[in-house]
Amino acid sequence: MEMKLVLCLVVSILILCNVTRVRSDASNNRYKVGDDVPLYVNKVGPFHNPSETYRYFDLPFCSSGPTKDKKEALGELLNGDRLVTAPYKLDFLNDKDSEIACKKRLTKEQVAQFREAVSKDYYFQMYYDDLPIWGFIGKVEKEGKNDPSEYKYYLFKHLHFTIFYNKDRVIEIAALSDQKNVVELTENKEVNVEFMYSVKWKETEIPYENRMEKYSHSSSLPHHLEIHWFSIINSCVTVLLLTGFLATILMRVLKNDFVKYAHDEESAEDQEETGWKYIHGDVFRYPKYKSVLAAAVGSGTQLFTLTTFIFLLALVGVFYPYNRGALFTALVVIYALTAGIAGYTAASFFCQLEGTNWVRNLLLTGGLFCGPLLLTFSFLNTVAITYSATAALPFGTIVVIFLIWALVTTPLLVLGGIAGKNSKAEFQAPCRTTKYPREIPLLPWYRKTLPQMAMAGFLPFSAIYIELYYIFASVWGHRIYTIYSILFIVFIILLIVTAFITVALTYFQLAAEDHEWWWRRISDCLNRLSTHSLSCLWFLSGLSSVVDQLDCSFMAIACITTLQDRICPASCKPHFSLATWPAFVMVSSSCLAPLVSVLPYFLSATFTVQSSANSKSYGLHHVQ
Repeated sequence: MEMKLVLCLVVSILILCNVTRVRSDASNNRYKVGDDVPLYVNKVGPFHNPSETYRYFDLPFCSSGPTKDKKEALGELLNGDRLVTAPYKLDFLNDKDSEIACKKRLTKEQVAQFREAVSKDYYFQMYYDDLPIWGFIGKVEKEGKNDPSEYKYYLFKHLHFTIFYNKDRVIEIAALSDQKNVVELTENKEVNVEFMYSVKWKETEIPYENRMEKYSHSSSLPHHLEIHWFSIINSCVTVLLLTGFLATILMRVLKNDFVKYAHDEESAEDQEETGWKYIHGDVFRYPKYKSVLAAAVGSGTQLFTLTTFIFLLALVGVFYPYNRGALFTALVVIYALTAGIAGYTAASFFCQLEGTNWVRNLLLTGGLFCGPLLLTFSFLNTVAITYSATAALPFGTIVVIFLIWALVTTPLLVLGGIAGKNSKAEFQAPCRTTKYPREIPLLPWYRKTLPQMAMAGFLPFSAIYIELYYIFASVWGHRIYTIYSILFIVFIILLIVTAFITVALTYFQLAAEDHEWWWRRISDCLNRLSTHSLSCLWFLSGLSSVVDQLDCSFMAIACITTLQDRICPASCKPHFSLATWPAFVMVSSSCLAPLVSVLPYFLSATFTVQSSANSKSYGLHHVQ
């Protein structure tokens, strides 16, 4: 069943990749002299706030005829694109000089509206043969004037289009506003405006396949690449220091503990148990609110899988610059297709924890991420509708998303849950659990949850903060991020750092005789979410680290606690399969596990070899 789910997911992703590529190649049009090349106006908005955009004709621009909305895909609507036919006509290879597009008499209210837009540095965006065009709608004259009431406001009314072509294809386009051909908007009075444009065609040798490269050059400039490589070096140094720290601390401490308890059986029994030895019978006690924990693991697994496939699509070149809506389309489709992974993981883990109401757990899994997302979307969409922003989704788009959730996500979630319930997985703890939990001693302030969360989030953040700057500048600014290979390397380093710091904090928590480690690791993960949630990809990777935290903590504790019995028999080792530990349902986790678990495996092997002489069997029972 697991293989079938994985195969279906891989096939669906490949289909998505091909569909996305076919869609992106649909605009590879060839034109003859005089052919009409599609030109669409998209949106306008203040330059200093790229997230605030409105429809082009929300400003009182004129039109040469009735406007027609372009039919847009789901991803384009989610991206806030609202394409409408432009008043300019740019036929293939037809030069024009001071052609009148349209005329309009602006009322006092319309003049005030334009003046407000010009004062906020409004820009426009158009698309010509799927090539983006930008320009400002006007300018403010401030020279020699200190009082804002003395500023003069002008509206550009003449656009110069320069278009480059290669044989029968459009390669590049640029729009330049005529700084001298303007209309003054300083006073509230009616004015007549003639919007004009000029067109100049020039030949170029740039091939059509490379026409989008200029938009990604900003991310590949030498000084930017140096900063990115510095980020990777900084992250690698963090990993090396953390690895040395873990090796030094854990090897020395555990070796001393092993020597202390391995002299002989009688002397070991006479010694008083301290530290993590004292709570060996409590660490595998089932956690409180295990249904919520299982739902978090399932949702984290799904989001981690989603992030992994997004990275794969980015690395193969699907998300090239200004491929409108491709990323949002991929997010919606892949999230819907990976719902079965969330259901299988959550139900399997919940049944391992001897949960009974797996249906309720499945409902919680489906709503743990979608519920807060729905509330956030409802609030933001309401605000966008109030201000008539392009971020407001049309009602039809909301219905389509709901149908995808109801007809694809929900059935796959249920099927995955049924498969997880029937996987017959059993939670096999390496040590017996006592009937009553031991009391947790009073901990110093720096070992409590909030300081531990701060320490757990600092190192992963220090490993990625440089890349976060470029991601934020891309999400909320005008930068274009295209170096996905470097981002993927930093993402892998983030996972390794997260796993290593989890092993260290888990050991320190157990050494303080605090056996409630399950939710502490979730708290550490939530700290990463609060730190990195401003970026979409890092948000997904942060939530998915729930699974990595549980995976690494389980392996470390499984090897540490077996020292109480001075054995680590084969039956005590974690069983690495989809049926016994849900974290390994992730393709990426299965690749990452050997890296993040080298130290626990080494300790486990050491304990097994040196303790084989005193091996004895214990029944693995769980007493609640």
